[in-house]
Amino acid sequence: MKGTPYFLFIFLAIFFIHCQQTPTNYPHQEEWLPLFNGKDLTGWDIKIAGFEVGVNYLNTVRVEEGIMKLSYEDYDTFAYEYGHIYYEKPYSHYLLRAEYRFVGEQTPGGAPWNVRNSGIMLHAQSAKEQGINQHFPISIETQFLGGLSDGNERPTANLCTPGTMVEYNGKLDRTHCISSSSNTYDGDQWVRVDMLVLGDSVIHHIIGEDTVLTFKKPQIDSVYVSQNNFDYEQAEVPDPTRWRQAHGQLLNSGYIALQAESHSIHFRQVDLLNLKGCMDPNAKNYKSYFVEADPDACVY
Repeated sequence: MKGTPYFLFIFLAIFFIHCQQTPTNYPHQEEWLPLFNGKDLTGWDIKIAGFEVGVNYLNTVRVEEGIMKLSYEDYDTFAYEYGHIYYEKPYSHYLLRAEYRFVGEQTPGGAPWNVRNSGIMLHAQSAKEQGINQHFPISIETQFLGGLSDGNERPTANLCTPGTMVEYNGKLDRTHCISSSSNTYDGDQWVRVDMLVLGDSVIHHIIGEDTVLTFKKPQIDSVYVSQNNFDYEQAEVPDPTRWRQAHGQLLNSGYIALQAESHSIHFRQVDLLNLKGCMDPNAKNYKSYFVEADPDACVY
């Protein structure tokens, strides 16, 4: 095992949830919400750098044969048209499950670090809050990297932090990208990643039964990217003063966005289990996870 297995979450839940007994006559049915319906882009907002919300430049986002494709088939070259597709509602406490794969070769013009590179943005700005030329939303990114079939390790389900920072290994860490302990996934194979997001307390990245990365207290940073001091004006973020003044503000909720970064990526599953309120064993989405949720907002 490379990380904390799922059964440890179950053990922790049993240990920490102080209930006299769990009702035995209640059917604990998980109510997974398919954010992607497998048919079309209902419920999603497209935002590509350089264009207004809703403009699907060169058909970058398409649905074919039950797969959502963030594709560059119609591009001759990539010229910083970084794109994101946002789900229409924000969430705070949830388990997000996604299956993705990288396909083909990178589009000409893409940066070397964008080869087989994409991700899912958590606790993000909405599409409408993003500047027209802003490349990435202020968010917590679960970064996906594909192996390059060169024998070198290239983990996936990493963390990147555009305009944010987190607590990692017990201290505040402003490193822009932090690697997970995952295996390397070469080729065009499908990879499933679970993201257990518990508001502003803790986020776990999980592959299979392994927790490959855990960090806490996602919050606003005073610069857009800490590693090279890239600031909010350069990132063309609307109202940059507001974001700098919010330094240290915890991120409790936000939007979920799938990322397009010059290398085509496919998604065939994007499902969410809403865990807000699931400390109550009578809630339909009650699970034996160690969940620090809001007991006043159960899903019945």
